[in-house]
Amino acid sequence: MSTENQACAKIEEAIAQFAIQGSLKEKIPYGNGHINDTFLLTYEVEGGEKQYILQRMNHNIFKNPQQLMENMVNVTEYLSRAIQEQGGDPQRETLNIVKTSSGDSYYKDSTGNYWRMFLFIGRALCLEMVESVKDFYDSAAAFGNFQRMLADYPAGTLHETIPNFHNTPSRFQDFKKAVEEDKLGRAKLAEKEIAFALAREAETSALTGLLKEGKLPLRVTHNDTKLNNILFDEETKKALCIIDLDTVMPGLSLYDFGDSIRFGASTGAEDEQDLSKISIDLELFEAFTNGFLTGCAGSLTDKEIEMLPMGAKLMTYECGIRFLADFLVGDTYFKIHREGHNLDRARTQFKLVADMEAKWDQMKAIVEKVRNTQK
Repeated sequence: MSTENQACAKIEEAIAQFAIQGSLKEKIPYGNGHINDTFLLTYEVEGGEKQYILQRMNHNIFKNPQQLMENMVNVTEYLSRAIQEQGGDPQRETLNIVKTSSGDSYYKDSTGNYWRMFLFIGRALCLEMVESVKDFYDSAAAFGNFQRMLADYPAGTLHETIPNFHNTPSRFQDFKKAVEEDKLGRAKLAEKEIAFALAREAETSALTGLLKEGKLPLRVTHNDTKLNNILFDEETKKALCIIDLDTVMPGLSLYDFGDSIRFGASTGAEDEQDLSKISIDLELFEAFTNGFLTGCAGSLTDKEIEMLPMGAKLMTYECGIRFLADFLVGDTYFKIHREGHNLDRARTQFKLVADMEAKWDQMKAIVEKVRNTQK
């Protein structure tokens, strides 16, 4: 039995630890995340059914699950209070952690795997790609509102769940090491992509440098703001809840903005093999900028707003070098579904970076226009 199968065989042991009422009717694998193993549990309770999400945390990536869950408990409880104060529904508008029978936020099984549980948010859907400009605007407003609600949260008290997660200079060094070592002899398959990445080394410190100089503020950030990390209400199609909070930690607002643009304003899928389909959609870029600044409601500084295009470019570049480095070392981080999958992903990111560079003046003009209309 593989290590992964052994871990998932522990699901019954894990389920028994959580404080839930009713009898288990069904458990099925759920979602398509790259990192954790996720299951949807359906329980029969008096008067109907109740559903939960059970996850096995990948502690090879998240080295300290205790700190991760401490972040998540503190942030979700803070958000729950903020949502209540706004007259919202915290049961549907933020994640709700189900505690174990002993009151813990996670369970460590007999083989050393970590499990956690959430209330399932029903009548909601995830979008893998932007289906309308309105969807993207709504997602931007949701991520901006996330920034606004956490603006007074002391960012420095959060643990760094993945050290240097969006530290682009650090990511670049990891990439460079993977190229130099070339343990699997794959570098010859990616010569153009490696050259593209190396040529942009000077820009890797564009954001971290400003943070060090005190010109950008440290904030509580989601750090993985892809469109598919937002739940939309099935009926109204409005953005409902931000999910996947594993990477909530101290960071820059530009990380959250940039990752959304990278994923959502591209005209093709993240792993599209036909690069002629990949470009940045400036209409979507403008919609997201507008929604994000609306959601932030004046909480961003002038420098943060000025650097929004760089946030988009750098997060796309950073993701590209992460995919490429993973390809070079043997696909150990991101799950792959075909040979060369991570190389395909890197190519789409670099094509998107190149298109942003070609449209740079237009992107800057859009940000300035949106800023002026919201003054």
